Amino acid sequence: MSDKPNILLLMADQFRGDCLGIGGHPDVKTPYLDTLALDGVRFDNAYSSSPTCIAARAALFTGLGQKNHGRVGYKDFVPWRYPVTLAGELTQAGYHTQAVGKMHVYPTRNLCGFHNVDLHDGCIHTSRKGSIPYNEHQDVTDDYRYWLKNEKGITADVTDTGLECNSWAARPWIYDEVTHPTNWVVSRSIDFLRRRDRDKPFFLFSSFVRPHPPFDAPQCYFDMYNRMDLSPPPIGDWADEETYQIHGRRYNSFVAPPDAELQRQSQVGYYACITHMDHQIGRLLQAMQDHEVLDNTLIIFVSDHGEMLGDHRFVRKSLPYRGSAHIPLIIRPPRGWEGKRRAICNNVAELRDIMPTLIDAAGEKIPEGLDGVSLFDAIKGGETRPMLHGEHEYGHRSNHFVVAETDKYIWFSQDGREQYFDLANDPTECKNLINAPEHQARIDEMRQFLIVELTDRPEGYTDGGQLVAGKETRSML
Repeated sequence: MSDKPNILLLMADQFRGDCLGIGGHPDVKTPYLDTLALDGVRFDNAYSSSPTCIAARAALFTGLGQKNHGRVGYKDFVPWRYPVTLAGELTQAGYHTQAVGKMHVYPTRNLCGFHNVDLHDGCIHTSRKGSIPYNEHQDVTDDYRYWLKNEKGITADVTDTGLECNSWAARPWIYDEVTHPTNWVVSRSIDFLRRRDRDKPFFLFSSFVRPHPPFDAPQCYFDMYNRMDLSPPPIGDWADEETYQIHGRRYNSFVAPPDAELQRQSQVGYYACITHMDHQIGRLLQAMQDHEVLDNTLIIFVSDHGEMLGDHRFVRKSLPYRGSAHIPLIIRPPRGWEGKRRAICNNVAELRDIMPTLIDAAGEKIPEGLDGVSLFDAIKGGETRPMLHGEHEYGHRSNHFVVAETDKYIWFSQDGREQYFDLANDPTECKNLINAPEHQARIDEMRQFLIVELTDRPEGYTDGGQLVAGKETRSML
């Protein structure tokens, strides 16, 4: 056996950074994730710098920031041609590498350096259209859907409930719990433990589609939260109430429903998906214990981005606020590495840091040119970065943000609006302090940081001295 640690990378989709019991959430129950955090390190200032699925995964797989991996918005069917990838580096380092679940890359069956991929990307509308070449249609490429039909005899789809894959609507899963995509990811992950090459350390990437909509956990998890008096979402003094009233009842809108009961059902469904996934992660951890690999495995739990879930009248992602861009990040070291941890790390971390962290853990040299840093330095008391630039192309809501440990500056590139939040005293971003005299020096500092980050960008967002609003946006650089 190698002296390198095994690696388990657990990734959720659309999991808010505040939705951990150990993080103080008043409603969500996450006993297994809480245990990982108690045995490791929880980063409470972790972010996704381009908070949607594809751009976030580009950062994860390449160790690059959005300016260098090139994805600053959501755009399907752009080939992944990155010469250096996380799985590729670990494969070369002698790891048996396996991905299970969501990849959201293109071509759809791109291995991205893994030895094998058991694929389930969820419901991606563009991959279901009649104009898609047959060999790339989800009916052909998706292993979960193939398994459900050919091994379970169920011609089922996540849309059978009437739920939409970006909606706030919620209702329980209508089939046996064992057939739920969350269970399937864990079942296939456990099967990898059986068939892995035992002469090599393993890198297992278990990637869940939930709690990304549809909010469709099994009934028992809905029952758990239906009995609770849930905390309402925070509403800032800057929230756009007019847009909320006009668009809130659209099931596929970016605006939360104005009906209080629909809002509550959305929270119930979202939290149910989280606890369901948490319990399935517990099932995987117990299987690892039975296979006698739990103690010598480095485990990381992270998400690609969050979910607004009604915060400030918004749902979905792509926005610069904490509900969307703030993500959970837990690192549980193998037994014997306890000296390399502390319970909570306040350093600003980002998805680009996962690749160098895991390569560092494997004892390999971190490739040159990465934008991310090994988080083991932060765990031991070192610095990561004082500020992080994030962004997302989103039509008239296209945005850029600069975030630090205690505050955040936001600039909307199309109309030039600005916001500033004192996160230390206002963690839910309810009070916009952009005009507060006592914060102007700090706002100028963060604005200048953004100007430097945007200099020489093709959109022309700055002339080098000030920000320039109204320029044509791009989803790819």
